[in-house]
Amino acid sequence: MPYVNIRITREGTTRAQKAALIKGVTGLLKDVLDKDPATTFVVLDEVELEDWGVGGLPVDAYRRTLELKADK
Repeated sequence: MPYVNIRITREGTTRAQKAALIKGVTGLLKDVLDKDPATTFVVLDEVELEDWGVGGLPVDAYRRTLELKADK
């Protein structure tokens, strides 16, 4: 039985968006691994934005650098 854990940040993700994530992952497992959707287990963990980072920076700092680059 495939088990997938998706971590998303608490930034106002709607129920519809969460359902779309689950549907997409389930479809991917069906298409790639040929698994029956009824046997897949998908968990969505909502995490605080401060708990993780990208490129050695906390996510909020990384996003600020992206915004600064976009303004140039």
